[in-house]
Formats: sequence, C-alpha cells, structure tokens
Amino acid sequence: VQLQASGGGLVQTGDSLRLSCAVSGRAFKNLFGWFRQAPAKEREFVAAIRWDRGTTVHADSVKGRFTISRDNAKNTMYLQMNSLTPEDTAIYYCAGRRDSFAEFSNRANDYNYWGRGTLVTVSS
Repeated sequence: VQLQASGGGLVQTGDSLRLSCAVSGRAFKNLFGWFRQAPAKEREFVAAIRWDRGTTVHADSVKGRFTISRDNAKNTMYLQMNSLTPEDTAIYYCAGRRDSFAEFSNRANDYNYWGRGTLVTVSS
C-alpha cells in the first residue's frame, strides 16, 4: 500500500482547505485515517474511515470542522478542513492499517502504512 498526501498550504484563520490522499495497492485494506503533528508535539489522531462502509470517526478537537471522506472510484481519501485556526498548523499524514478487519483506532502505532506528510500552516 502506498499513500500520497497533498493539498497542504498557507491559509488564514477561518479559511478552508481540502487534503487528498491517493491510495494505491489498497486491495482489501479497509481502515484509513489522518494524523497530524505540530512542532515539538506528538502525532495526533484527526479522523478515520472504514473504506467499505464509509463510516467515520473524528477527534473531538476537529469534530464539526473537519470531515473525512473517500472516493472509491478514485482510490482517494480526503480531509475537508473548515474554520481553520493557528492551532491546526501541523504536518498532516494519511495512514492505513494492514488488518482488513481492524476496528477504528486513534493510536498511530496501530497504523502500518504512512504517506509523506503535507504541511498546513494557518496564520492568525
């Protein structure tokens, strides 16, 4: 499985941004997610999605502002980010789990596949 994140950039407080994660070699891998890591902080769970059902879970810190989704035909996962604040500034990573029957997890160690991150910077 290969993951390629894109869509980051420099925006202002209150702006929106949509991140994309191209997924190749997915086969029957089913659980994918977004994490972020701000400078001098640990990697933080943002959202996850079950590819087959489209069911999702979001961290409390982004609930109501961010939305994870996927396009099956394009093998692409998205993270729509609205009402951005400087606290959202981080490198955003997409990730996937090897176990096709895995349940949702917010622990980075549970994810086996990682893409290179894309930097999101929100200015005040």
